[in-house]
Amino acid sequence: MAFNLSEFVGNLAGDGARPNLFSVSLVFPTFVSLGSEASQKVTFMAKATQLPGATIGTVTTSYFGRELKFAGNRTFADWSLTVINDEDFLVRNALEQWMNALNSHVGNARDPNAISAFNYQVDASVNQYSKDGQSIIKQYQVVGLYPTDLAPIDLDWGTNDSIEEFQATFAYQYWTSNTTDQDNATIVI
Repeated sequence: MAFNLSEFVGNLAGDGARPNLFSVSLVFPTFVSLGSEASQKVTFMAKATQLPGATIGTVTTSYFGRELKFAGNRTFADWSLTVINDEDFLVRNALEQWMNALNSHVGNARDPNAISAFNYQVDASVNQYSKDGQSIIKQYQVVGLYPTDLAPIDLDWGTNDSIEEFQATFAYQYWTSNTTDQDNATIVI
């Protein structure tokens, strides 16, 4: 194949997707007292994230000295979110409350409100927008997530003209997207 700039440009739909055109929606569990306000604010304070990925494992077996590989189970790596911190610490405080309900700092116990029916797990969504800023070109639903890591916020007398930010990492059960076949549970033999 010869190098052809016109063919490349012709195959790059919409001048390519832009990584800065996204939004995050995260609804905090009901037992987080700051959850309702933080849910509204996180959409504006979510500075960076990823469209989630997945890995299909490999099952290996040997047959007469030959290694054979078969598709295994799907796993989902943790999902992270970088949040801009403002002076009310609303999103940070809500995440701290959520994590404290899962395992308290002093008592090493789970809050009774976070025990029943996995109500400590919630869903989040990530929307990727086209360059018009209105049309959603890809949407992911991250299902059954809860925070596993809340990164420290670095403080420094020499850091001027910047806004604090921190990263939160979440474990989750699985994701779906607006282009994923959600009825693919039927096994055809």
